Amino acid sequence: MLQIDSRPQRVVVIEAQALFAKALCHLLSTDDEIEVLGDYRNITVAPLANLRPNLLLVDMESHAYDLAESLTRCRETLPQLRVCVLSSHLNAEAMQRCLNAGADGYVVSDISPNELKQAVKAVASGSSYVDPRIAGGVLRRRSAMNGRVDINELSARETQIIRYIARGLSNKEISSELYLSERTVKNHISRIFSKLNVSARTQAAVYAIKSGLA
Repeated sequence: MLQIDSRPQRVVVIEAQALFAKALCHLLSTDDEIEVLGDYRNITVAPLANLRPNLLLVDMESHAYDLAESLTRCRETLPQLRVCVLSSHLNAEAMQRCLNAGADGYVVSDISPNELKQAVKAVASGSSYVDPRIAGGVLRRRSAMNGRVDINELSARETQIIRYIARGLSNKEISSELYLSERTVKNHISRIFSKLNVSARTQAAVYAIKSGLA
């Protein structure tokens, strides 16, 4: 018989304002399916390797400029770590920047407490979640492009990596060029494939060439 994992989702809150962080922790802890491991002012100081959470709930303003690099470093230690961004910005551009940076979910801080708990559990369990009020706008923009992928959907690091892919470099060679672990390079490539809707390096290379990236 299939065994269902009933253990609660292990969550760490990253929030610059201590009062708001404690309020988020208290709210999430009222759900029996969520185990709050603690709150920290930024990702850098959180002892994630010891805590081994399933999910980070990250205040976007805490990492407005370095979210992509911070998440990349986290996933070098915890490759399966899920990330949900909490933002005050109800617009598609802010959401897309967070998804490009490696987030798996995007929620806006004016949602109800129950909606937040449901979003956290969904992202922690492996699903993606974006605020439905702005998700439609992203889908319409993509549809208007007739299936083409906007170059801006790739992060700066992903753009570097796809250029190396187009030049025929292996994961090991790319990791050497960028001073990253091979695991990190592999994670970036997986996200590139997902964003471009491709399944092979040759397809990604063709995209890079046609888009003028290589």
